[in-house]
Amino acid sequence: MKINVFLLAGNRLFRDALARILRTKNDLSVVGCASCCSDSVNEIERSGCDVLLIDPVNGESYDISLVHTISQAAPGAKTMLIDMVEDEAIFLKAVRAGVIGYLLQNASALDVVAAVRAVHQGEAVCPPRLCRVLFKHVASNGNGARVRSKVPTGLTRREQQLVPLIGQGLTSKEIASRLNLSEQTVKNHIHRILQRMGAADRYAAVEIARDHNLLVPA
Repeated sequence: MKINVFLLAGNRLFRDALARILRTKNDLSVVGCASCCSDSVNEIERSGCDVLLIDPVNGESYDISLVHTISQAAPGAKTMLIDMVEDEAIFLKAVRAGVIGYLLQNASALDVVAAVRAVHQGEAVCPPRLCRVLFKHVASNGNGARVRSKVPTGLTRREQQLVPLIGQGLTSKEIASRLNLSEQTVKNHIHRILQRMGAADRYAAVEIARDHNLLVPA
């Protein structure tokens, strides 16, 4: 089975060049190319891509919320950004938006191909220094959660089952498939979990649940 890649890049010359490189690999298939904008959502939805590869062009000023909006069009796909800057704040925003691959401006074509294969296998890809930043961020948030968050009470057993799956980085669609639920039902559960825990995002919810020993096997 080939890995279906949808390529979003504002620079058409770069987009076409990278698409040609990806198509030379026997295990990769480029199922779509478009500029990186919200108008591409419908095309992404129809593509059935496994990996959503985004080159935002201006990494320093790029609105990561657009990445989140675009990636929601392919909830089953793994999202990665390329041509980015080594900026801690942008990197952490990208992770919160669901990105699991983050390549810098000096990445080679071989780096991109290797990263596509890795994220398709569920592996996270990022520069070593930013990996350390992520560990520090999770550690500090875990400590802070004990002080800032309210004690999460009232979670149903189903909602408790969702928490470790969220912690594994699974998408709503993947969780729905594993638990034999509809994707919308999973999204509703997650929304209630965040509300009841007073958590800002999925990762904060996992840390709060861990602090209060609320994780149960799925």
